[in-house]
Amino acid sequence: MNRAPFLGIFITLEGIEGSGKSTQAAKLRDHLAAKGFDVVVTREPGGSPIAEKIRRILLDPSNTRMVPLAELFLYEASRTQHVAEVIGPALEAGKWVICDRFFDASTAYQGNARGIDVATVERLNLLATGGIKPDLTIVLDLEADVGLKRLGRSPDRLEAESLAFHRRVREGYLKIAASDSSRIKIVDASGSIDDISIRIREIVEAWLASRR
Repeated sequence: MNRAPFLGIFITLEGIEGSGKSTQAAKLRDHLAAKGFDVVVTREPGGSPIAEKIRRILLDPSNTRMVPLAELFLYEASRTQHVAEVIGPALEAGKWVICDRFFDASTAYQGNARGIDVATVERLNLLATGGIKPDLTIVLDLEADVGLKRLGRSPDRLEAESLAFHRRVREGYLKIAASDSSRIKIVDASGSIDDISIRIREIVEAWLASRR
């Protein structure tokens, strides 16, 4: 699906476990909605009925024998359905879409952390999304051990991975940000929820001003 420039705006929030993506997605939605924008908030894996079923398989702690390539294919399958049912139609309708994770997560998790060839991950990302790419991505950066301590619940399959794994995920996000600094902005996620929210709004407003 090729996007025309007059269609909706696609913003993604990325980061390690416990970095506050869901909280900040909701706060950004409220901020944009107060300005009169039509906003859809969604997440990956999941976001649509079929994709949510795949999410349950991916995050089930009992699925300890899942191999990295199967994991990647499941994420891409979930993403394909999500784009077809939710993200694509919303953008076609001119809405703002805020997504808690998108294809950069596969590059960081399955590519950098799992060790699958990053070029392979990126080819599958392109196939799964039909070419849809975020207009703006905000990476909430945090030390891996701090993020894991914030969870406060029983970990899912990905959260239960080793600290070394989560450090590789963070390293992956920082590499991605360095390679695409025009799209991806890094926000220090160690501060308060309100401080982080203000910084995200500043980035979004500056991005909007640059488009004008």
